[in-house]
Amino acid sequence: MWLLDVEAILDRENDIRGFDAEIEVLKRHNDKSTSYAILSHRWGTEVTYDEITGLTAMKPRKRDNVRERDGYQMIIKSCEQAKQDGYKRMWIDTCCIDKRSSAELSEAINSMYRWYRNAQKCYVYLNDVVESIFPAEQDFSRFGKSNGWPEWFSRGWTLQELIAPTEVEFFNNSWVSIGTKRDLTSSLEVITRIPEMVLKYEQVLRSTSRCPSVAHIMSWAAHRKTSRMEDRAYSLMGLFGVNMPMLYGEGSKAFQRLQREIIRTSSDYSIFAWNLKGQFLEHGSVLADDPSCFRGCTDVEKVAPSGFIKELEQYMRQDGLFLSKDASKLGSSQSNVDSPQLSRWDVTNVGIQVWLPIIPHRGSSYLKAVLPCQDRYGNLITIDFEFRGLNFVRSLHAVAIRNMWPQFKLLYLDCSQDAEESHRLRLHDGLASYGFTRCGTFPCEVVGNTVTLSTHGNNLVVLLYANDDARSRFAIGLGYHLGRVWARIVCDEYPAKQEVWSPWEDFAQQAYDILWDAPIEKSWHSNFHSTPVVIKDTHLPRSIWHARVVYDDSGSGYTNVMVDIQQCSGCCAAPRECTYRSRRDKLWLPWTSQTVASHELELDGRPAWLDECSGQEIALGDYGGYRPNGKFKRHGNIFEDMRELGIDPTDSVYRPVVSRVSSCRHMLHRIQTQHEIVTTSGFWIPLELHQPKRLSFPSNKESELLLKALSTRFSGKRLVKTVIECSQVHTVDREGRRKALGGDGNRSAAPGILTPLCIIATPLAWNKGPPSTQRRERFQNIREHFYASANLRDLAGIEARQKSTVR
Repeated sequence: MWLLDVEAILDRENDIRGFDAEIEVLKRHNDKSTSYAILSHRWGTEVTYDEITGLTAMKPRKRDNVRERDGYQMIIKSCEQAKQDGYKRMWIDTCCIDKRSSAELSEAINSMYRWYRNAQKCYVYLNDVVESIFPAEQDFSRFGKSNGWPEWFSRGWTLQELIAPTEVEFFNNSWVSIGTKRDLTSSLEVITRIPEMVLKYEQVLRSTSRCPSVAHIMSWAAHRKTSRMEDRAYSLMGLFGVNMPMLYGEGSKAFQRLQREIIRTSSDYSIFAWNLKGQFLEHGSVLADDPSCFRGCTDVEKVAPSGFIKELEQYMRQDGLFLSKDASKLGSSQSNVDSPQLSRWDVTNVGIQVWLPIIPHRGSSYLKAVLPCQDRYGNLITIDFEFRGLNFVRSLHAVAIRNMWPQFKLLYLDCSQDAEESHRLRLHDGLASYGFTRCGTFPCEVVGNTVTLSTHGNNLVVLLYANDDARSRFAIGLGYHLGRVWARIVCDEYPAKQEVWSPWEDFAQQAYDILWDAPIEKSWHSNFHSTPVVIKDTHLPRSIWHARVVYDDSGSGYTNVMVDIQQCSGCCAAPRECTYRSRRDKLWLPWTSQTVASHELELDGRPAWLDECSGQEIALGDYGGYRPNGKFKRHGNIFEDMRELGIDPTDSVYRPVVSRVSSCRHMLHRIQTQHEIVTTSGFWIPLELHQPKRLSFPSNKESELLLKALSTRFSGKRLVKTVIECSQVHTVDREGRRKALGGDGNRSAAPGILTPLCIIATPLAWNKGPPSTQRRERFQNIREHFYASANLRDLAGIEARQKSTVR
């Protein structure tokens, strides 16, 4: 390993111009026979191997630039501290690895845990800590981006740098000592969830009997981050005592390789015990995608083979089996537990070969495997599998398993990595009113209105919206898994009570943790293959508003997501959640269809279903409702109302959009006709339209705001959002022969123009829930009780008389 010569580094810094360039500041040493100190820190503007060795030969301007960097000053300060403590050698990862050599980089990463373990002392530099005492309490106002603790505790590589060294001393950003690992063990256990025994005695990790389970160790890294995806796996190699070559660019495959290496050296079945809270609805491989899957596994413990049979007995008692009647099966289970097959694993071309007790499901390909490990309640952990082809794949669809004794069986478990999937989301949140604006996103920055989610890596993003004046804010979590998008709203319950409103990053981090730990099935409201549009409302605490998120599968490889704020329909005593769904009319996100359409055409190249006007004179912008006979009853027209309100409907932002109309491509009997004639398909008699054109509302912010502004006047009403105009209409048979002239009475205001088809829908802004009478009565009772307690009965009587007068 390369080690800095502490004396040479400091001498050169004191006399940079007069320093002999022939003196080596970096020399190779053996970590087992050399006494040295080592540094652990959060990377910033660092100094490389080339720069630290060639500093003297640099031109003055470049040399001064290097010396002004924070990373260089950190090297000088750490060397000064090492000299003060009596160490002549110092190792710092930024400048003691020649990264030009891939072989040296691979050797350094595979040896790094050993280097930290063999160091006589490790200095931990906390660059974001100003105080002269260790931050023993979580503080989101100071460390909002790292879960309330110094950023050093949120990084992937620093996990091994905390555990491996015996002597660790912490320093603040002024290089003032603020404590040692030995003195701060209790606080460090709270921050990292690493047991005190491991923090004090690193050798526990190499103990056969006392070593924590694989799942437990993985859970320490579940919340940590690295700059490169591969480093999430590489930074854990030392903790598990495995080595493997570095392949930067392999992405999430690195973590798959790490798990296979662990399996080759261990018989700890807890490596399969991830996802205890059911964050994922189904999964193929028995291996996890990344360390985040092990969240919640802090209390998972191994069960020794000698104790497995007793735990298995207890497991079966809970299922109502009588052990005295099954003594022979009990003896058979004991012999299988004692068999070396239980501890022998093989990674083969068809999967991981294991020997486990299983409970088959009668008449299906499912089974339940019992693992020799326990959860926090002392219960044995089980996994559901489904047989597919040559091996068993993990399935999180729980199946009803009959009560019977487990049978030991040889299984081949699928360990292939699922193909990475990505999905785009288009955000429509410009309509958010009442002072709410999007103030940020977490954990990644969203530029513009497009978000890309991936099954490997970024599969959850949190959008934060706030009204600073009202001190109200909420977060919307959007996730993607197995080809489906899910959404959930999280409200901030505390900002109104806080004297100083914490930064939005703090709340975003909290919301992210809540959403990650929550099972997806509790957040999931739709499978887009069956319900294209989902609308979700949640009441905002201590307010008269509710937040609304609408997500809609566009059918074109992306999902539309609309975020809006609306007034609540009644006094909400607690957060309420509403969901609306629609199968039809996916043309524009802020609409939900309320009718059964009968004719299909292609509008601008996309299929759409339309209603027949049935002899009525219908125009674009008409609004109203339906008569008992199913016919539309017009109450007014938006464009006419705009004139009364002083809004010019001929303005370009409100002017109807004209677009092309064509026959559907999948028609069974497509009619070969002359130009500008199209034919409908669908459930009713086909129509032949001459010179058709589509008129619709413009899909822009101004028209959407107009619809929202009119929501209080037209709540619950339907709106004609699209009409098809043409010069002639004929009904035709299935062979394409004209039967009769159609469109009688379907005339528009313009002479010679017919409107045979239209789309009548309800804007989402007009889709309001009915007032909650029960909640209003409850609020009235609370108010009257308050008046009585405050001796204000007279005031209540005056209010009652005023209400009577108003009525």
